[in-house]
Order: sequence, then structure tokens, then C-alpha cells
Amino acid sequence: MSYVSDEIRPKFDTLSIDLKNEILKRDVPLNTIHDLIRVLEDIVAESEN
Repeated sequence: MSYVSDEIRPKFDTLSIDLKNEILKRDVPLNTIHDLIRVLEDIVAESEN
């Protein structure tokens, strides 16, 4: 189950609903901004392939 920490929740909430859903379905813990960036980079890399 995905987790979004209170620290980055405001940044996470600014994303589009589709992007938030894509992140959440990956079942990753998002404790820091770096975790969020890593997942976003993964999504971009997958879309480029």
C-alpha cells in the first residue's frame, strides 16, 4: 500500500488526479521529496520507452 508522508502531502496534492493515481498504484512509500521525485522519474522513463 502506498504511503504519502505529511511532509510531502502538499506537493503530492498539486499533481493531477491521473498522476496521483499512477503513483499510488505503485505501492511505494513516499516519505521524502526524493522518494516522490524518484517515482516521477520512473514514470517518465517508462513513458519514453
